[in-house]
Amino acid sequence: MPLAMIQDELMPLEAVPIPFRDRAMYFGDGVYEVIRSYKGHIFALEDHLMRFANSLEAVDIRGITVETVRQRVLTAFDQAGIGNAKIYFHVTRGSGPRDPVEAPGLAPNFYLTITELEDATLEKTQGISVITHPDLRWKRCDIKSLNLLPNVLAKREAHKQGCDEAILVDDQGLITEGSASAFFAICGDSSAQGDWPGLCLRTTALHVNILPSVTRKYVIKSAQAIGLTVVERSVAVPEAKAAQELFLAVTTRDIVPIVKFDGQSIGQGKPGKATQALMQAFQQCIDED
Repeated sequence: MPLAMIQDELMPLEAVPIPFRDRAMYFGDGVYEVIRSYKGHIFALEDHLMRFANSLEAVDIRGITVETVRQRVLTAFDQAGIGNAKIYFHVTRGSGPRDPVEAPGLAPNFYLTITELEDATLEKTQGISVITHPDLRWKRCDIKSLNLLPNVLAKREAHKQGCDEAILVDDQGLITEGSASAFFAICGDSSAQGDWPGLCLRTTALHVNILPSVTRKYVIKSAQAIGLTVVERSVAVPEAKAAQELFLAVTTRDIVPIVKFDGQSIGQGKPGKATQALMQAFQQCIDED
């Protein structure tokens, strides 16, 4: 008789609960999204849903519409009643036997959680420390898939070293992004004009090697609003160490200054003026959404 065991319990294979037969468990066969709310309003919902739709299309998961996902998110958010919420959801290809090729007509599985966001005031006002870590991820990082083991290992290493985030570095020594964030540097640039002459905002250009971060989009919009030149070009590790300012952008905390990079203080070891100006401009984006 085909058998299964969960912890110490033996059971017939056909009696295994559906969650244990989800293809996400076997293969990471699914995509996810994280959205947040500010004071009871979901920020950039349509941007996140568009990215989620692109991820579904990229891995060919069918049988669920973005409109269905939108309604489920809104219903759950209204019921939760959490003002500053983290909304996580994923869709997997479905549940079935452990076979790379799914059975015809397999129905996708949907899962969602809504939790209260922790206050990030201390991190945003004092800054955080980060380390660099080899970028060991697959070649389609533009897809927000459930295959996150390299991200987890990088984040765990950062935690072991008393740091908040791991900054991923490719084989050419160029920074791609953080393990769970977009990465930005305020660098010297003699050709940069505008309200911040001699300075520019550097970040990796959108390609398959990074996630199309929604927060990144609004950081760039904020930079343009304050007259800061934006250069979408990867930052090498030595350039990051020599930068005037560094910061992360992540959905759950928006802009977070970096004050220590691989043990080296950045700038004056505190959040810089350009980063603070960007944080204020980002708040304007939130208010206008």
